[in-house]
Amino acid sequence: MIITVPLQIIDLHGDGYHPLVVVKINGTSYTLVLDTGASRTAFDHDILEQSGTAITASERLSTGLGVTNMNSFTAVINEIHIGDLNIPDFEVAVLDLSTINVAYRQLNHPEVLGVLGGDILVKYKAVIDYGQQTLSFHLQS
Repeated sequence: MIITVPLQIIDLHGDGYHPLVVVKINGTSYTLVLDTGASRTAFDHDILEQSGTAITASERLSTGLGVTNMNSFTAVINEIHIGDLNIPDFEVAVLDLSTINVAYRQLNHPEVLGVLGGDILVKYKAVIDYGQQTLSFHLQS
């Protein structure tokens, strides 16, 4: 079975493009950046905290996002829906992603909850089609 969802490709005004995908987290819609370079799906600490999701301190340090290490947290999300794809009880990294949203606001782009990373993209054999502006997940029947 293949599940296909639309992508919104945003122009970073001379600094490339970011594909965005709308997801539902515990019934609320959010926007995520599709990030093939992110090993894990990561959500913003403040936004997740405001949603009432329980956040737990993590033993590991996170790398990337322009820093060599930072304290990180995790959260288990009861339900992530990406179109008709339902991902139950999924652990995400929780980081301070506020600088991304500051930059997005300056470019008049929507605020994002975080990044959709390689953990989900690989597990569900995702295919990104920039021409059609779609993201497809290939599920085993």
